[in-house]
Amino acid sequence: MSSSTGSHWPNQIISLYGVYTTKMPSPLGDAVKLPCGLVFPNRFVKAAMAEMLAGWEHSPTPSLLDVYNQWGQGGWGALLTGNVQVDIDHLGSPLDPALHGEYTGREGNEALVATWAKYAEACQQHGTPAIVQISHPGRQSFRGAGNRGLFAPTIAPSAIPVQIGDGWLDWFVSRIAFPAPREMTQADIDTVTRKFVDTARLMADSGFSGIELHGAHGYLIDQFLNPKTNLRTDAYGGTLEKRAKFVLDIITEIRKAVPSKFCVGIKLNSADHSSSTFEETMTQIGLLVEAGIDFLEVSGGSYEDPSMMGGTQPQKSARTAAREAFFIEFATEARKRYPDLVFMLTGGFRSRTGAEYAIKQNACDLIGIGRPAAIDAKFPQLLLDESVPDEKAQLLLNKVPAPFYTRFLPTKIIGAGLETAYYGGQIQRIAKGLKTMVPSV
Repeated sequence: MSSSTGSHWPNQIISLYGVYTTKMPSPLGDAVKLPCGLVFPNRFVKAAMAEMLAGWEHSPTPSLLDVYNQWGQGGWGALLTGNVQVDIDHLGSPLDPALHGEYTGREGNEALVATWAKYAEACQQHGTPAIVQISHPGRQSFRGAGNRGLFAPTIAPSAIPVQIGDGWLDWFVSRIAFPAPREMTQADIDTVTRKFVDTARLMADSGFSGIELHGAHGYLIDQFLNPKTNLRTDAYGGTLEKRAKFVLDIITEIRKAVPSKFCVGIKLNSADHSSSTFEETMTQIGLLVEAGIDFLEVSGGSYEDPSMMGGTQPQKSARTAAREAFFIEFATEARKRYPDLVFMLTGGFRSRTGAEYAIKQNACDLIGIGRPAAIDAKFPQLLLDESVPDEKAQLLLNKVPAPFYTRFLPTKIIGAGLETAYYGGQIQRIAKGLKTMVPSV
């Protein structure tokens, strides 16, 4: 059609034609406001990953501050930190930051608050809100991770040891890596609840924007929620409501201890609950909503079934990549039940196409991005840049290659460990100002 012919078209038709031929603005740049009033400037959240940068003192180090300073300049809507353990005796890894003892408030703890305030400032000095993921590993605390001693037991709702795989070698490695847990007493439960509250209070006093309770990946809160690991018959087990009491009490006590505008979110598993317990999981989400959470992050897996570590992302067509998120079906169904809850979906996102699909399908409000953030600290800038075509707005990652000797070891834990260690190494390279590397085939 020539311009002269087009000039005879009615203006409203030309305007309508323009609407159909112009790419609509991406919903990924939309701001998201949480119930507490905190606003994320866009939908991309740097997901929690193991930084392995806290050192043997288990405190924020200059390297940890350096990497979060880099992420803070990356165009993220929010930053989620890696695990901050609520008990220095029970760590998920030997280099986790942790609460060293009881926190009684600012007065008398000025040095402690100042240390964590530097961490908060490193994250947020460029205008990006930061949420601290706080956790207790329960039975998934590796032997030697923490101050409890090599032969001291871990703690769990029930005395069920971690078992990775079904073979004899799997059993042997599991026993070596993880001490057998003991069932928690009421005194244990009260102590751990207080430690969660203490940690949240310290993070609020230090200037962070909020906390996220780690209720996924087989850690302690998830162990209470899951009927496979909670066989208790007291007030904390036996029914779905009782299994949720531990985390609901923690949320209630945290709300009493922190400002009303301080965000309280939770990460919850989807993948380890079978179809027979699906409705129970949906009901538990309803209980969390009633407790007043600001957002729910949907993830999945545990050390026994590390779904959160899976998901090799080879080259895909744009159509296939549209459904790249690992847990999108679960999130979509949960969203139907609780349309007003702010949902964050994490696991598998590698492209603008996949992120936009999840938002347009109303599966979530927030897009959690993990491994790509360990390769490119400014990944959101690529995805939000409308001058970059969809086929280039992505970061495809190969599976981390395994050394030959790992074929003789339990594949689940080795594969998960290799992925964690590799991307932890890339995070350390970002902290040092070094170029990161995509895994080779």
